Amino acid sequence: MKIKPIAFDSLGVRSMCTYINTDSIRILIDPGVSLGRRYGKIPHPREYRQLKKKRKEIYEMADKTDLIIITHYHFDHYTPLGITDYLWTWTNPEETSQIYQDKIVLIKDFKEKINMSQRRRGWIFTKLLEKINCKVKIADSKKLMYGDTTIKISDPVPHGEKGTPLGYVLMVEIESGDERFLYSSDVQGPICIKTREIIEKEKPEMLIIGGPPTYLPQIKRENIESAIKNMIKLSEKIPNIIVDHHLLRDVEWEKYINMIKENCEHCKIQTAAENIGETNMPLESLRNILYEKDPPSNAFLKWSKLPYNKIKNTMPPI
Repeated sequence: MKIKPIAFDSLGVRSMCTYINTDSIRILIDPGVSLGRRYGKIPHPREYRQLKKKRKEIYEMADKTDLIIITHYHFDHYTPLGITDYLWTWTNPEETSQIYQDKIVLIKDFKEKINMSQRRRGWIFTKLLEKINCKVKIADSKKLMYGDTTIKISDPVPHGEKGTPLGYVLMVEIESGDERFLYSSDVQGPICIKTREIIEKEKPEMLIIGGPPTYLPQIKRENIESAIKNMIKLSEKIPNIIVDHHLLRDVEWEKYINMIKENCEHCKIQTAAENIGETNMPLESLRNILYEKDPPSNAFLKWSKLPYNKIKNTMPPI
């Protein structure tokens, strides 16, 4: 089994897009990528350059893919259809449909275990998928076989702590031969003990997991502590863990990674960038520094002041 992180926060964008290639099937999980407002600023031109680069890579990897899995409907985890948006996702309708064309598309159920905003996004997305030549299936709680590859989708689990208004996400286990891999999406650590127990029960050899959003002022201290404790417990049982996503939006993200490393003996803890031999590039956490040390051009600043509807439909001068 070959596992390749494509776009992650340690690679400069909001995403957890991952490509898996087994002897039987090629899989792309969560083919979405986005940016967000931070420190009261829109993304720096360097972030937009990285967004454009990673968007292109997602299109390229989709061309090599048989099966796409979408764990939930946040724009950093799926690419929406039918919209033009250069402000946050670098998408246009002419290009986005190619991701799903001629694919099997496993999607989070938009009717059950989902919050209202994602229910609406999921419904719109499904309606637009009907106009594309692809085969759509509900993913929740499903088990599928492709040759010697088994794909098991979890029951919906909390997007963070139990009862979170952010709703639910799916986890994906892929087993091929004697290898077992688990992708845990936005479980944020996990914060929830029950989610950790589900991961432990599957006994993966490699785990990709999103760390807690320590950069958010509203996150409770006890949730951060719970996430760190759960990651330490996972490191006692899983030999390889990639920790990334929300955690890398904190300028002090390494402090939390080191807490895990200091308490594990046999687990290899990496970011997605480190896993593929690249330098960590958590650009969002560095946005203030980027604006200070590499001020945007006058043309970019002029673009940034365009009305919202116009800025979304206009490529930034980067």
